This record gives sequence, structure tokens and C-alpha cells, in this order.
Amino acid sequence: MNDVTVRPAATRGLPLVLFVMAATVEIVAVAADLTVLQWIAKPLLAPLLIWSLVQGRKPDLVVAALAFATAGDIALLVPGQVAFLTGMLFFLGTQICLISAFLRRTKPRAVAVVFWALLWVTANALLWNQLGALRVPVLFYSLALTAMAAAAAGVGRVVAAGGALFVISDLLIGVGAAGAEFPARDVLVMATYIAALALITVGWQRQDQMPGVMSPVAGVPPAAA
Repeated sequence: MNDVTVRPAATRGLPLVLFVMAATVEIVAVAADLTVLQWIAKPLLAPLLIWSLVQGRKPDLVVAALAFATAGDIALLVPGQVAFLTGMLFFLGTQICLISAFLRRTKPRAVAVVFWALLWVTANALLWNQLGALRVPVLFYSLALTAMAAAAAGVGRVVAAGGALFVISDLLIGVGAAGAEFPARDVLVMATYIAALALITVGWQRQDQMPGVMSPVAGVPPAAA
């Protein structure tokens, strides 16, 4: 127990407070098309959640997922298809890490697997003709994305909601890549993405605090930690 650092509640909550501030700035920057502010705020989002997760515990696959998300966020700030594909590759790393983390904790529910599989097939069928050269990358990335959402459904309601919002956010990106635009799409993409990261992080932390769930800290149950 000596290696567990106990921090005041205010200090433990500081990363999430800063995350809310950065998220607010990012959404305003997207809505107002302020590129400089986006470059300042967006790269801070996932690292602040990493800070929240690693306080008093060892880094895990969710932390790795957020690290990949940081790289993906930065790549997607750069215009052009090469940067877009690079960002997609980084976010593929995010999804693989999340799938691995969730499946280590629990088995996915059959109904969730069927639902997300049907959504994957339907979304790709509808967007296939409009995606052009992005068809194959989107096909494989979206498979990992929906698999993550299916795995998240078995972890808990908060994590499941985060997984679902992640799919919605990326589906909105796919709609834009297919050439379909509508008012405030970019704002909706960012708002759902931010909420997804926050819910997955908070839900994962809550899972560690549940009785009977082993904590990454010192390999002891959270209640004892």
C-alpha cells in the first residue's frame, strides 16, 4: 500500500476541470472556425484525461488509447487526405487498445454485437459509392470502431454510452467525407467526440472503484486501495 499516493479530492478533480475548460474552448473554436484556438485546445483534450486516469494508478490500455487519440487529434488538424488517413491510423490504434481493455474486463453482449454489426454493414453500404479512395480505409476502421462499441456495452452503461457517441462522432466525419454537409456538422462531430472520451474515461474509473474489480494499483481490490 505504500506505493499508492493519496491526493486531495481537489487535486484529483483538477484534470477533469481543465478538460471541461479545454473542451469548451475547442467547441467554440470549431463553431467560430478559429484555427489557432483549435491547435491550442484540441491537443490538450486526451492528455488531460490521461492525467485523470494515471493519478494513483498504473497506466493501462485505456491510457494508451488516449495517447493514440492525442496523435490522431493533431494529425486531423492538418488539412489534406494524407493527414486524414494518418489520423485514421492513429485512431485505429485507439480502437484496438479500447477493445483489448474492455475484453480483458468482460465479455461483449450478443445483442450489442448484432446491433453494431448491422450498423457497420448499413453505414458502409450507404456511404460506399460516395467515399471513393477512402472506401477500404473507412471499411476497416469502422469495423474496429463498431467492435469497440460492442465491447464497451459489456463494461457498463457509462462506458457503453461513450462507445456509442464515439461511433456517432466518426459516422458524422464519414458523412462529411462522403460529401454530405449540413449546418453545425463540425460542432456535432467535436461535441460527441469530447463526450465520448469523457464518458469512457469516467466510466472506466468507476469500474475500478467497484467492489470485486481489481485495481491496477498494486494489484489489490479498489476497496482496499
